[in-house]
Amino acid sequence: MTRRDPFEEMERLFERMSREFERIGGDLEAGFGDLESGLGRGITVDVAEDESAVTVTADLPGYDRDDIEVTASDRTLTITAEREESAESDAEEDAIEYHRRERRRRSVSRRIRLPIDVDETAAEATYTNGVLTVELPKTDADADGHRIDVE
Repeated sequence: MTRRDPFEEMERLFERMSREFERIGGDLEAGFGDLESGLGRGITVDVAEDESAVTVTADLPGYDRDDIEVTASDRTLTITAEREESAESDAEEDAIEYHRRERRRRSVSRRIRLPIDVDETAAEATYTNGVLTVELPKTDADADGHRIDVE
């Protein structure tokens, strides 16, 4: 008679659940909120606060600066990025036989609720080596939203 390890069974259950979330995550991404980043479908972020500002750091590898849009309004930061598959087509490209082709158009978006009121008009964003950093100075509530240019 073999003895079953309940912890091993729980581990297998969690692995199956994780695979299932990954499978359905693309369709239900918006409904999972912060869980979406764990599914590999959204944008992973860090939100930090010091005495003068809130800093949001987001991983966006493979995107160009022009592919990224950042907006802030009502204590919510929205990051959207979209890239297209290469549209180049020439005789050499047509002669290539792909065995696997997974790199296609991709669009990701994330809304982050900010912990405090910030001055959207003084916000700054930089994008270096696939990492977007948004600095949002603290201030009183402001009624208007503001688009943030990515440097």
